[in-house]
Amino acid sequence: MTSIPEALLWCLSTGTAAAVVLAALSVRAGKQRADLRKRLSAAEEQNSATLHSNTELSARLRATEAEIRHLAGIRLPDLTLALAHPHVPVPGLLDARFSGTETDQALNAVLEQVSDAITKERARVDAAAQSTLRGATTTIQALLYQLQTALQEMQHRYDDPNVAQDLLNADFLNEQALRRIQATGVVCGAWPGLTREDSYLAELVVGATSRLRGYERVNISNQLRDPVAVVARAVEPIAIVVTELLANALHHSHRELPVTITLQQGNRGASVIVDDYGVGMHDDEIKAAMELLSGDENLLLTQLGDPPRSGFAAAGQLVRQYGFGVHVEPSPYGGVRAVVYIPGDPLLTVLDESAQPMSVMAPLPHRSAVPDRSASVLPTGSATPPPAAAAQPAPAAQPAPAPSYEAPAQPAEGELPRRRRRKPVSELDESAARTESAPERSPEETGTRWAALQRGTESGRAAAQSEPPRSPEGNA
Repeated sequence: MTSIPEALLWCLSTGTAAAVVLAALSVRAGKQRADLRKRLSAAEEQNSATLHSNTELSARLRATEAEIRHLAGIRLPDLTLALAHPHVPVPGLLDARFSGTETDQALNAVLEQVSDAITKERARVDAAAQSTLRGATTTIQALLYQLQTALQEMQHRYDDPNVAQDLLNADFLNEQALRRIQATGVVCGAWPGLTREDSYLAELVVGATSRLRGYERVNISNQLRDPVAVVARAVEPIAIVVTELLANALHHSHRELPVTITLQQGNRGASVIVDDYGVGMHDDEIKAAMELLSGDENLLLTQLGDPPRSGFAAAGQLVRQYGFGVHVEPSPYGGVRAVVYIPGDPLLTVLDESAQPMSVMAPLPHRSAVPDRSASVLPTGSATPPPAAAAQPAPAAQPAPAPSYEAPAQPAEGELPRRRRRKPVSELDESAARTESAPERSPEETGTRWAALQRGTESGRAAAQSEPPRSPEGNA
């Protein structure tokens, strides 16, 4: 048997061990390569996620910058415009992905702060402007009243018809300027500037009509049952409101079309209804007018337009201060109907026509039997006529005696005082009253009455100017 040399055995054993070692190293290297591949794959995934995240962050950053530019360039300017004109919309977010996020909340906070700051500054500036206008209009109004008095004195001083006509034209122009100044002052919180005594509602409406250009187009229909009058503190405010409503009706209707005023009396007050046949108002215009007529205390001069229209705004301020109401709506005639409602308590009263007769220029009430104002009327408080007058009818050749008045019943709460009712008269008295006409006035008598009216008006205005102006609170 051939023996294997020891050296060869040693070599064989060494090679076997080396192969085992190499196999173990190969297995270990394979594991390391697999682990390295996993790590490399994870690193690649992480790197891809990082790149994707960086891309999203970059896009979000660019979107945020775009939102800030959109806020500064579009949303804030539109917000300032919408504060002055509520119909202007304010745009929202440029990117809907920010809706409800912290970015959206931060941008809205900026809008709210800017809005509050602008609103406060506008109110401060407008209050300063109103204060300046209030002082200026008060001074100008006093000067115009002085000019009015001077013109009236000149009318009495000069007898030349041409000079008198020029003075009347100048007086009328002065009245136009006075009306504009008065309305502007009322809008700015000023007192109307005049104090008057209790005045018949019909006389008040006639006086308001005479302040306007185109007054000859106004037709007044008096449907009042009683001699209703407005209490002194509310005479000028209601006259201003009726004047502005009439000015609106005359301005927005053709110069050949009439404007109708109807005086109506209800159970709890009286109404002045103005109807025109003009172009009318759209729904949004009526809504805006009603907002002005409601008398909002936070009215700004910038809300009156350019050029400013102060008529409805002045009426709204007086409505809020004195407690009557104004409503506008489409007229059945195609134009606009404006209704001034005057509550009987506390703005109306009933005057005694015998003690304070109504002006001859005021329209007579449209009722079946109208008392002759030239006839004598029993003093207030006379409940029954003298026995002789009650028992014997008046001769046909003599004027019929004035019927007596019954004592008025106590009115219910909130209602107007009732006029004294006439007692029934005999058929002979009625026929005599129908056949007997009022005597015609001579030109001298008419001139004397007109001169007395002018003197009374002049003395009243002089008395009003001699008194120091009172604050609105004192006449509210």
